[in-house]
Amino acid sequence: MSSSRPYLKPTPLALAHRGGALYGPNVGLENTVTAFRNAVALGYTHLETDVHVTADGQLVAFHDDRLDRVTDGTGLIRELPWSEVRQARIRGHERIPLLTEVLEELPGVRLNIDLKAADTAEPTWEVIRSRGLMDDFCIGSFSQRLITRFRRLSAGRVATAASRPGTALMVLGPRWVSRMLRTPAEVFQVPTVITPRGRTVAVVTPKLVELAHRYGKQVHVWTIDDATEMERLLDLGVDGIVSDRIDVLKDVLTGRGEWTGN
Repeated sequence: MSSSRPYLKPTPLALAHRGGALYGPNVGLENTVTAFRNAVALGYTHLETDVHVTADGQLVAFHDDRLDRVTDGTGLIRELPWSEVRQARIRGHERIPLLTEVLEELPGVRLNIDLKAADTAEPTWEVIRSRGLMDDFCIGSFSQRLITRFRRLSAGRVATAASRPGTALMVLGPRWVSRMLRTPAEVFQVPTVITPRGRTVAVVTPKLVELAHRYGKQVHVWTIDDATEMERLLDLGVDGIVSDRIDVLKDVLTGRGEWTGN
């Protein structure tokens, strides 16, 4: 599926989830500059990360809302100043990076950003706007409010992914509803299945791919680490795969003659 957005071509896109959290050299180093650098060294042009805002307004590239799981620090990021967050260490020596530090360390990289917490839309847009990087980002969020806020700020100048309601409409809604209520997102970034009320529902289906492509949109699937599943999804026609096993994904795409990285 082609797109006029520079970020979204050529396909299939290979996206390094948190830098490729299960790639051997990155284990225990997710969302660090080292992990992102290792992904770029492997040839990845597209990285995935999440963002949070510290108590004093600094935008950090980090998945969790708390420091506790992957660092030697504790506490909610939104309640801590940057001076404290920057002291936390991942695996004893790696710092949590500011989003601006990722861009400075890896110029030319393209970033898929999940707006993970309230008040992240404005600082994310300011980072993009101030550097003129509108073509180098795709922004998503599970929160409809956050992604709507970002779209208003950016006035459509940055690629965006559908929130949960937009994706559910395409997956579960009847076709006539899908035609009437089209999400402004250019991308559906989805898992292969969801389990509403304990019921397993396939998300990535021929219907979803066909409808998305009919409306000029892409389908990116997360988080896929198994080679056989990667092959199945690519055969189905998905436009991108988000993976922690970035070595496996590269091998699969290279074997198919579809590697689009460096």
